[in-house]
Amino acid sequence: MKEAPLRPLPELLAAIRACEQCSAHLPHGPRPVVQASPAARLLIVGQAPGRRVHDTGIPWNDPSGDRLRFWLQMPREVFYDERVVAIVPTGFCYPGKGKSGDLPPRPECAPAWHAPLLELMPKVELTLLIGRHAQEYYLRDNGRRTLTETVAAWRDYLPKYLPLPHPSPRNIAWFKANPWFEREVVPELRRRVAPFLNA
Repeated sequence: MKEAPLRPLPELLAAIRACEQCSAHLPHGPRPVVQASPAARLLIVGQAPGRRVHDTGIPWNDPSGDRLRFWLQMPREVFYDERVVAIVPTGFCYPGKGKSGDLPPRPECAPAWHAPLLELMPKVELTLLIGRHAQEYYLRDNGRRTLTETVAAWRDYLPKYLPLPHPSPRNIAWFKANPWFEREVVPELRRRVAPFLNA
């Protein structure tokens, strides 16, 4: 049987941004957030937009994004240049609040949209897997038992993936308890991202 042809990226992005498949489960309604281009060389896979990102429609437009850009040493104008950086969260919409922070990403998004998006971004050289949900989806059985163990084993996933903790202010205690992350992983992250900045 002949495979269906890939739809153009603008058409696919329009379909994602119009998606309402799990709207009944979203207390603030659907507002899918995504950034992609066939030219992108860096892919950032996070968890799901927070409330501030939901309100603005701009990915990583919050204190977590500020810390992430600091790790990357990347100015906002480059970070939001879709020709350089693609941003594809595990869940595209804000899932709402739970008892201890935001709810997990909706499970429908990644299986429905990630594979077709990645097929249309052939130049991606490095994928940052930010947080447990992104790591579990992409690493599958190759992930370690905990996020800390997975991030500590970062060398095992290169050159394709680099697992990172979430840069949320809620994780300050994790950063303090794991100083090796900023000492070892952040410099390597910057080294690998630098060629994209200078392209």
